[in-house]
Amino acid sequence: MSLPRTLGELRHSPFSEEQLRSRRVKDELRDNLMAKLRQGSPIFSGIVGYDDTVVPQIINAILSRHNFILLGLRGQAKSRILRALTTLLDAQTPYIAGCEIHDNPYSPICRRCRDEVAKHGDDTPIAYLTQEARYVEKLATPDVTIADLIGDIDPIKAARGGHELGSEMTVHYGLLPRANRGIFAINELPDLAGKIQVGLFNIMQEGDVQIKGYPIRLPLDVALVFSANPEDYTARGKIITPLKDRIGSEIRTHYPASIEEGIAITTQEAWTQRDGYKLHIPKYVQEVIERIAFAAREDKKVDKRSGVSQRLPISCMENVISNAERRAIRHSEKLVVPRIGDVYAAMPAITGKLELEYEGEMKGADHVGRELIRTAIAKTYDGYFKGTDMNQIVQWFDLGGEIQLADTAAAGEALQALRGIQGLMEKLVKLNVGPKENPESQVSAAEFVLEGLHAHKRIGRNEERLFTAGEKPQKAAEKPFEREDQPFRGRRPFN
Repeated sequence: MSLPRTLGELRHSPFSEEQLRSRRVKDELRDNLMAKLRQGSPIFSGIVGYDDTVVPQIINAILSRHNFILLGLRGQAKSRILRALTTLLDAQTPYIAGCEIHDNPYSPICRRCRDEVAKHGDDTPIAYLTQEARYVEKLATPDVTIADLIGDIDPIKAARGGHELGSEMTVHYGLLPRANRGIFAINELPDLAGKIQVGLFNIMQEGDVQIKGYPIRLPLDVALVFSANPEDYTARGKIITPLKDRIGSEIRTHYPASIEEGIAITTQEAWTQRDGYKLHIPKYVQEVIERIAFAAREDKKVDKRSGVSQRLPISCMENVISNAERRAIRHSEKLVVPRIGDVYAAMPAITGKLELEYEGEMKGADHVGRELIRTAIAKTYDGYFKGTDMNQIVQWFDLGGEIQLADTAAAGEALQALRGIQGLMEKLVKLNVGPKENPESQVSAAEFVLEGLHAHKRIGRNEERLFTAGEKPQKAAEKPFEREDQPFRGRRPFN
């Protein structure tokens, strides 16, 4: 069925005058949300980990017809949620063709559209907005002006149209009027200057705006949504209290509550479907990558106020795959299987995502990154091998055994060397890797075991990835006496 193209055709279509006059954007969001709830459809597809926490609060805000704000640290899917609100809008929305503020055909609010309807009547042309076209987003920055948001005088319009500067026809509409009959989102709201925040009062409370001294009012139909960092959204921050008071619902977002949720997000967002080589990412590699972010969020050397974005494991996963891909290309291997060594090679994707406290700055981002990886390896290793007897492997190193596993080493070559370590290959069954598995998977699993032992300080490893015996703590009696010409630094034996 073709859509009506004139006002006369629109009057005899399902877009009834009564419905379009009375049904505002917040009513439309509410109606479509209620329909989804009745059908049991997912409200926001692609949003993981918020089903029992954030999503119910958003549903309540929409059902209450509230303007709302999402408060959360970086990388908590705030912008994605706001953009997903368009799925609750109607698929097609009619407006008067050529209108900058997408006027309702039955009740136009701008002078130009009122003149069009008066001139053409039922022949007034009609156009349609898609869901995406009804979403307007602005990143708040200190240089945003009232003219950007509300509008200003346009002398060029006045000159070209022969209008007086005081005419309504000379108005250049800002982002808010252009979002009429849609959703207007402001990201990082507290970064707006205080006097600009004041400019939002009218639209939030009375539902209208006034443009730079013009004696006109535009009763806009807009759903306002915002995002902000909790640190800034306080009386001590940059938000003004009257604006805070006008926002209906304040909804807190959060990072993934479990490793499984984090892995699901990273799997969804990371670029893993690549052309060329077949890829297999072991579960323990996924867990190590995800635990790096979890460890960073708990580490005292990392700034808690800044947070650790979910982009860290996503970027890290992509770098890990790329390093494994580079190795496969170099050695003409047909299967790409990431190893723990590839996680260390992905350090540039980790350090850039961390805001360090003073102690972390003193130690350096690379040092902190390596500590986080080691912590993640240790926790993941415990999940597979806690309580498993690894003494045979440790003794092999204690008796002088050593092995070097560079992240560029070919799988076949590394596997031959790993098979010489007593008791190692038998332990891989706990990782679902048997002796008939492909060499790439066997090497990856064996290296994970060695890295786990190193993370627990049972064997040693240097920066060149040479695994050796662990350092044994010396007993007090074995420590050499201090020379008489050196300052005293420990206990001396009795005479």
